[in-house]
Amino acid sequence: MPDREEKAGYVAGCKQTGKAIHSGAARTVLLARDADPAVTGPLLTLCRQRGVPVRWVETMQSLGHTCALPVGAAAAALLRGPEDGFSDRHAAALK
Repeated sequence: MPDREEKAGYVAGCKQTGKAIHSGAARTVLLARDADPAVTGPLLTLCRQRGVPVRWVETMQSLGHTCALPVGAAAAALLRGPEDGFSDRHAAALK
């Protein structure tokens, strides 16, 4: 059963983002500039290998807030599929 984020067209967090990249479900990956490079580096490498576009977000706090999390997030992935509402609703918050 999909979780709340998957129903909304995105997943948040490094583990879920990595799974989305590996499975081919990630349409675009969002990475926080202020996150530890040891955390975001492997995701960036994986995106490059798989041809997944990356957008940088200034802070973990803003990415977490955009994903409706009570904490910051180092990474999130917009998912392929019919529900692309996340990018439409939150694109302005990521600039």
